[in-house]
Amino acid sequence: MALNIEDKKAIVAEVANVASTALSALTADYRGLTVKQMTDLRARARDSGVYLKVVRNKLVHRALEGTSFACLQDSLVGPLILAFSKEDPGAAARLFRDFLKNCEALQVRSLAISGQLLGPDQLSVLASLPTREQALATLCRVMQAPVEKLVRTLAEPAAQFVRVVAAVGDQKN
Repeated sequence: MALNIEDKKAIVAEVANVASTALSALTADYRGLTVKQMTDLRARARDSGVYLKVVRNKLVHRALEGTSFACLQDSLVGPLILAFSKEDPGAAARLFRDFLKNCEALQVRSLAISGQLLGPDQLSVLASLPTREQALATLCRVMQAPVEKLVRTLAEPAAQFVRVVAAVGDQKN
């Protein structure tokens, strides 16, 4: 069924709205996927906070104008599925990396993060980015290490004194 102009405007507005707040984007050729596989991919995307949509390339061109994902416009050729990571920069890449383990029909075409276009060979690099929780945990560990070292350094003379007294006591017995 053909889309009327209002439907097209709504789709462009929706994709532009998501693109303006997204952290990374990914395009993939979905030819060869079965309906069951596509449904599974969409369910996984919902669970991982990834916006997934099949949209006409001309509409995507218009939606991406003026966003940091305008660099994707040259790679919009053929039937593509568009994925935006809304909360975690590596979420869409992890989704497709995990999905590609079971389905070889899906082909990643391009990736974009912070206005930089990446090739499909960079999928594993983008997928290996830490989640927000992992990054915060690493930051906390890094911030905690100097404090722990200071506390150990300050406590060491007292602990050393106790060990010396215990050794002298053992030697006299």
